[in-house]
Amino acid sequence: MATMTEPKLIAGNANQTLAKAVARRMSMHRGMNVGLVDARVERFNDQEIFVEVYENVRGEDMFIIQPTSNPANDNLMELLIIADALRRSSASRITAVIPYFGYARQDRRTKARTPITAKLVANMIAEAGIERVLTMDLHAAQIQGFFDIPVDNLYASPIFALDIKHHFKGGLQDVMVVSPDVGGVARARELAKRINAPLSIVDKRREKPGEVAEMTVIGNVAGKKCIIVDDICDTAGTLCKAAEVLMEHGATEVHSYITHGVLSGPAVERITNSVMKSLVITDSIEASEDVKNCPNIRIVPTAPMFAQAILNIWNGTSVSSLFEHETLAPIYEGLYTA
Repeated sequence: MATMTEPKLIAGNANQTLAKAVARRMSMHRGMNVGLVDARVERFNDQEIFVEVYENVRGEDMFIIQPTSNPANDNLMELLIIADALRRSSASRITAVIPYFGYARQDRRTKARTPITAKLVANMIAEAGIERVLTMDLHAAQIQGFFDIPVDNLYASPIFALDIKHHFKGGLQDVMVVSPDVGGVARARELAKRINAPLSIVDKRREKPGEVAEMTVIGNVAGKKCIIVDDICDTAGTLCKAAEVLMEHGATEVHSYITHGVLSGPAVERITNSVMKSLVITDSIEASEDVKNCPNIRIVPTAPMFAQAILNIWNGTSVSSLFEHETLAPIYEGLYTA
């Protein structure tokens, strides 16, 4: 049931650019100004985080926009402290909008005596007073089950499908979607289905994290424009190596569509020097200047989708409707209609 109050947004320091873009998009939908709640989120000299909210939020439906990207610990603590400040200020409901959910790669015990940190983070979020989580492309979908509160997991594949249909217009018959590993096949298949393209897999044997010992291409990629699909690109070593292997197997071009551009360490330099023609990422993580200036990295916006999802949560209407092309295409009208 719709509430009588307007949805209110507040943001930490992790991705102010996205937060402001979401506010602008919501202003367009509402026909009235939707701004970020006036607050300060800063650090004392010893790096303790302090939050002060300057506006009355009693009885309000609050949405905290805060990806837990690098520095993951600082951004996670900002999220938790903002939530605590809102809870103690009598906000009626607190929803955490976490475009990139950090620690998601630690979702199971791969060896003896190791933590499941994603579950620990889920417990901390719920304990802080957050009543709902809105995120995008969780590294493992089962992380939703780590929470005892509702979790809405949006998908970037409908946005990527719109982008591919726009940029490969007239040449979609030559496109092949590629999963960079066996574990990502479901994600790649979903995008391939949306654009009616065949699917290939790069099977990799990993000796240790960050290193790839051997790669084998499953499927015929000769003469194809290959699109590698994945959820996270960290140091880009695997991605650039996969692009090289695809080119060696006869691909004419290699492009990559990655939801979360973590891009740490030598990633930007590797991408700049790679055989990849383009890397498309979303703005779920605030882009550094190096990323913005890289000639073969392009950023697609998620603000239209997050703004609509927030409004749907506030209205009590379906969020899963945003999984479909028919619902999402009008939201992105103007970006992919030229």
